[in-house]
Amino acid sequence: MAVEDEGEYCRQIEGYLCRKNGGHLIRIVGPAFEQVCGWAARGIPFKIAQQGIDRYFERYDAKEGRRRPVQVGFCEADVLDVFDEWRRAVGLPQAGRPGMAGEAGLDESADLPGPRDSLPAHLDRVIARLTAMRAGGDRALDSTIDEVVRELDAARAHAKTARGDVRDALLLRLQELDASLITTLRERCDPQTQRQLDAEADEELRSYRGRMPADAYRESHRAAVDRLLRDRVRLPTIAYE
Repeated sequence: MAVEDEGEYCRQIEGYLCRKNGGHLIRIVGPAFEQVCGWAARGIPFKIAQQGIDRYFERYDAKEGRRRPVQVGFCEADVLDVFDEWRRAVGLPQAGRPGMAGEAGLDESADLPGPRDSLPAHLDRVIARLTAMRAGGDRALDSTIDEVVRELDAARAHAKTARGDVRDALLLRLQELDASLITTLRERCDPQTQRQLDAEADEELRSYRGRMPADAYRESHRAAVDRLLRDRVRLPTIAYE
């Protein structure tokens, strides 16, 4: 499900990369152009590509030493990772990576999860990110976050040794906590914010809408809105998949 206008897509990526490089112009031509056209051919929304580029720059900016302009090819692994995460979040088929079976490495049925943290490490990271949320300006969720952090902290103590039904029950509880926080965020949205999120979700899914059944599109749209809500407040994913 390709992005409709590859040329405009490449110009948008070029402009964004220029801004991320502090105004240093990085031309997307030759192999770089083919690479970004490959993103468009996969149906990677521009905002998802932005997030992948941002992820690379977060690591790059943390390094010491002289900065060099970042080429678009450096960002591809992160762009594909964010795209895979986005597709899982909104319930779309997973895309293959270059070199996998299928035309041009695109296998719509391939599910390629990357390595994930252990359950205790996942809980540690979630607790840290939830705690960091309380340092923001919006304190409306403080009491709810405190309750979740206390429960996760207690779960962390036996997460490493949990097996069988005990582990299954813990994973189910993490899903419930995740869904509960998203529901709380959704209920707190004012009409203007909701309209903005709906429009952003429509734009993200624009390349897919024509080929999706109406029910499937509604489910993916709702999931996309939830993901945008999560990103807006930097809410970590509590569920462990």
